[in-house]
Amino acid sequence: MHRLLSLVLLCGLVSPSLAADPKPGKTDRAALEKEFAEKLSGATLVGTFTTDGKEGAKPDRYKIVSAEKVSETAWVITATMKVGGEDVNIPMSIPVFWADDTPVLSLTNMTIPGVGTFTSRVMFYGDRYAGTWQHGDHGGTFAGLIEKAKPKDKK
Repeated sequence: MHRLLSLVLLCGLVSPSLAADPKPGKTDRAALEKEFAEKLSGATLVGTFTTDGKEGAKPDRYKIVSAEKVSETAWVITATMKVGGEDVNIPMSIPVFWADDTPVLSLTNMTIPGVGTFTSRVMFYGDRYAGTWQHGDHGGTFAGLIEKAKPKDKK
């Protein structure tokens, strides 16, 4: 075991391609926040979700109308959700924390009127998102792509 550990450490020291990248991602927070707001505003999160203890994943879609920073960690994310069978835009104040250049939405026991109470963590990176969710006594995971609407042709 000691030899294996030594070999791993030696490879990390000798081969830069095997060592961790010492340079963090882009750290200009204002630029990252602007990019995040633009990425989410007018986007649709298209993916799948799982429920713990059940087989398979099911399709999932969330339309984000807008994302706006309102304080150091609070953002207002307005999403379109089905409430009583109708699409309703619901603004939610959600804390966003940053892991280097990666935004993470953090909901803890948040009640969404007409929908329920949820705890969730959602990480965004590039054109993807992934996270966990909890609603009462059941929960699971979800992941997918961030899709932006294509501009309509003006004719």
